[in-house]
Amino acid sequence: MTLSLHTAQRVVIKIGSSLVVDSARAEPRAAWLAGIATDIAAMRQRGVDVIVVSSGAIALARRTLKLTHLHLKLEEKQAAAAVGQIRLAQAWSEALSGQSLTAAQLLLTLEDTEDRRRYLNARATLDTLLSLGCIPVINENDSVATTEIRFGDNDRLAARVAEMTQADKLILLSDIDGLYTADPRRDASARHIPLVEAITPEIEAMGGEPPPGYSSGGMRTKLVAARIATQAGCAMVIAVGHIDRPLTALANGAPCTWFMPAPEGRSARKRWIAGALAPLGEITVDDGAVRALAAGRSLLPAGVRAVEGKFERGDPVVVRAPDGTALARGLSAYASTDAARIAGHRSAEIETILGWRGRDEIIHRDDLVLL
Repeated sequence: MTLSLHTAQRVVIKIGSSLVVDSARAEPRAAWLAGIATDIAAMRQRGVDVIVVSSGAIALARRTLKLTHLHLKLEEKQAAAAVGQIRLAQAWSEALSGQSLTAAQLLLTLEDTEDRRRYLNARATLDTLLSLGCIPVINENDSVATTEIRFGDNDRLAARVAEMTQADKLILLSDIDGLYTADPRRDASARHIPLVEAITPEIEAMGGEPPPGYSSGGMRTKLVAARIATQAGCAMVIAVGHIDRPLTALANGAPCTWFMPAPEGRSARKRWIAGALAPLGEITVDDGAVRALAAGRSLLPAGVRAVEGKFERGDPVVVRAPDGTALARGLSAYASTDAARIAGHRSAEIETILGWRGRDEIIHRDDLVLL
């Protein structure tokens, strides 16, 4: 895959609040939105499908609702989102209609991407909108999302949308031109990294804390997004967004950081499993199971050493090595109480222990994705 926008076929563009909203006036940045709408129109003329993931609803409603303090309570965020989403959708509709493009609003929650049926529903809607020539504009449904069941940032939401729609490029427009070895605002020796071939522990360690202000992201969440997107076969790029026509600048070679997509192919179902953001439990395995999983085998009860969390049959879980390293994600064939009872036992003993016979595997290889 060529890491260039010129070869893109389906692109997801994530745009943060600080780019969409003039924080001093709590108003949409109309001129900037008009510029990126021009960029989007140029991509559409080349036959590229474009999906926008845009923050900004809460920021647009703060002044109207007199919520000017920095840290909002959950119910204040929900109320602000309900008011501000109308203004955000209007701003995008006006900007895109100026280029004879039709905006379509979608509000998603974490559950919409974690529940398989709702995930497929959302994917079908997006595919239909794209086939009709629309520009879907997506935001998290903050009016109903709670602290426990929300993305919390649109970097990860954008990555899940890219995975869901099988996009080949994910663009995160930011206030920085990519990944550095350290925070360049604090470390003058920090080096810019133009290309990341794989998300290693060393790369993950370069993520910092979220910045202050309205943004809930930061480099740490962008690296989480990179792992989700690249594992789904989608290249990701972090580029500066506060300039005029940022997509044109990126296409013309502006400084940025590209993340290479993982080379191995995965089925749509396995991409969904790998991208799960809210696993409900953890299963720790022994060294023998680690080797078996690496060889492409299923996870048997005999290799399980500990079961944590509360989950039901079919729920997503993380599989960990004895040292705590995350090895895989998968869908458990047993509820947590039953998995804990059969842990460490041979499959032939399952019926004696539980009083009924389920699958021989705690996680079948078809329901398992190595990380």
